[in-house]
Amino acid sequence: MRPLIAVDWGTSSLRVARLDMQGRVQEERSLPRGILTVAPGGFPAVFQDACGDWMRLPGALALICGMAGSRQGWMEAPYRECPAGFADIASHLAWVEPGRIAMVPGLSCEADGVPDVMRGEETQVFGALDLLGLDSGLVLHPGTHSKWVRVASGRVEGFSTFMTGEIYGLLRQHSILGRTMPHDDGELDAEAFERGVHYALHCGTLLHAAFSARTLALFDRLPATALPSYLSGLVIGEELRLHQLGSGSDPVVVVGADMLTRRYELGLRILGVATRNAGSQAAWRGLRAIANTLEGT
Repeated sequence: MRPLIAVDWGTSSLRVARLDMQGRVQEERSLPRGILTVAPGGFPAVFQDACGDWMRLPGALALICGMAGSRQGWMEAPYRECPAGFADIASHLAWVEPGRIAMVPGLSCEADGVPDVMRGEETQVFGALDLLGLDSGLVLHPGTHSKWVRVASGRVEGFSTFMTGEIYGLLRQHSILGRTMPHDDGELDAEAFERGVHYALHCGTLLHAAFSARTLALFDRLPATALPSYLSGLVIGEELRLHQLGSGSDPVVVVGADMLTRRYELGLRILGVATRNAGSQAAWRGLRAIANTLEGT
């Protein structure tokens, strides 16, 4: 196999890893050079700074997932329609340099006449399933825009996006709720978070539940330091409520940063739903699997 340079290039950050033939990380780097920080025409130089030395390895192949493949990125890799698997993605890479540097396409699906998209998460989903030895299941990718992805027989059948993280930020920073909260979120208060999840699950709508973050503070039922965790529980609880998962549901595969995955794992536990965590290597494993498919192995 050719040496693989794996690149996860998002909106706010750039991560690169040099992988061995088995997909194990030999070296990893992270830079605050997301696509929003790159001037037009500046992507080749940033890429060179990040991993140009690795690209001098004989036969090196770079696969790039994430927003670098968007219209605002280095080169657009058009979305592939679901259902889609490894082979569908590997056969539709957008080549920056033929045979050497390529963008991984994102995925699109449609429900009730409305399209949905993901870019970068598809690679982590495939990698997570590979890490856990699965080819089917429900995969949750928390984030600013969290994704719930349905996979069957190694193919993404469809998914849905929830603006949970962004709604939290708007309520936290641009509504009256933030007036009673400390400047920083601080450490997660698990008890306050779970209280928020419980209330969201039984309240029926976030439009009503959100105001409780103000009244609980107003009547000194929650200290100010616990309010960010409580509000986080409300918005994540609303997301979980809409999925109508219950005790006895199959385990949900959770992929993402520990700070966020822990919260969703706590919320799903309240519902009696087990979880499986794929860890932090999902993007690298997904890119290695795409490379393997590309090379016919």
